[in-house]
Amino acid sequence: MRYDEFLATVASHGGPTDREHAATATRTVLEDLGKRLVGNEPRDLASQLPSEMQQPLLEHNGQQETGDDLDEFLRRVAEHEGRGCGPEEALAHARAVLSSMATFVSAGEIADLRSQLPAGFSVLFE
Repeated sequence: MRYDEFLATVASHGGPTDREHAATATRTVLEDLGKRLVGNEPRDLASQLPSEMQQPLLEHNGQQETGDDLDEFLRRVAEHEGRGCGPEEALAHARAVLSSMATFVSAGEIADLRSQLPAGFSVLFE
């Protein structure tokens, strides 16, 4: 999979249609997800993604962030994404990024990712 293909898929799944904005949204979602993952999961997931998408998953310090719910996650994504993005838009972007990942990453890896997220995050995979 190529990075530009991934960004086009994000746009087709309801994410930003501007390439730069899609790249920002993708990086932001991956950074915030990476903070929630432990063990080898960030590395395992990153290994199935284009090189441009790997670093955001691997940047955290290894301490899993568990204190926030979906609403807080979406507020944080919106804030980090900028561009006047609010929680509703962050939800659409997070769904677009994760549904795009599901088309490029193995089903087992998506199951591993979901297993490390709170149940409330399941709406991101719809």
